[in-house]
Order: sequence, then C-alpha cells, then structure tokens
Amino acid sequence: MLTAERLQDIALELPGTELGTAWGQPVVKVGKKSLYFWNPKWGPVFGMDFDTRDFWIEADPETFFTTDHHRNYPCVLARPERVEEDWVRERLRESWLRLAPKKLLKATGTI
Repeated sequence: MLTAERLQDIALELPGTELGTAWGQPVVKVGKKSLYFWNPKWGPVFGMDFDTRDFWIEADPETFFTTDHHRNYPCVLARPERVEEDWVRERLRESWLRLAPKKLLKATGTI
C-alpha cells in the first residue's frame, strides 16, 4: 500500500526536488511547485489534464476517482491501497517534466 512517506521518498528521487508543505500537508516540490498532494482523507492527488484524468477513472475506477471538490481541478485521486508504484513513478516523472524550471531540465539533460 502506498503511504504518504513512500510517495514522498519516490518523489525525492527526482532531480532538484525538495520537501515543502501545501494546505498543511507535506509535499515534494520542484521549482516551488508541488508534484502531488496527499489528502489525509482520500490519499494521493496527482495533477494532470482533464482528459487524462477521465481516461484513468474510466480505465480503472476501483483505483482512480475524483470528488465533487476536485472535479473542477485538473487532477486525479488514487486509492493508496490499490495504486501501483510504477504508475506513481510515471505520473511523478510527468509532473516533474511539466513543472521543473527550464534551467533544471537543461542541467539534467532532459531538454
């Protein structure tokens, strides 16, 4: 089962990341932007566009979902007892690529 601590450890493996907080919860940031959020009630929240979110919810509704509160935000929630670590790693990498400053992307040879 994915825990907040394990999610944090995975995210900190990415270059240029650091611990921070958002809405009183620990997060990992790159360039002052959060790679994910951990909602104490529901678990991990991953940013992505609406079409991608809808794809994951349709593909695996037992794992991925949204709430009335999150519906208007480009993100998907994942049930920590069901989400696979490989999926988490890939989503964090996508977020990192989207949010990292260009200087960091160039320094790491990403662009």
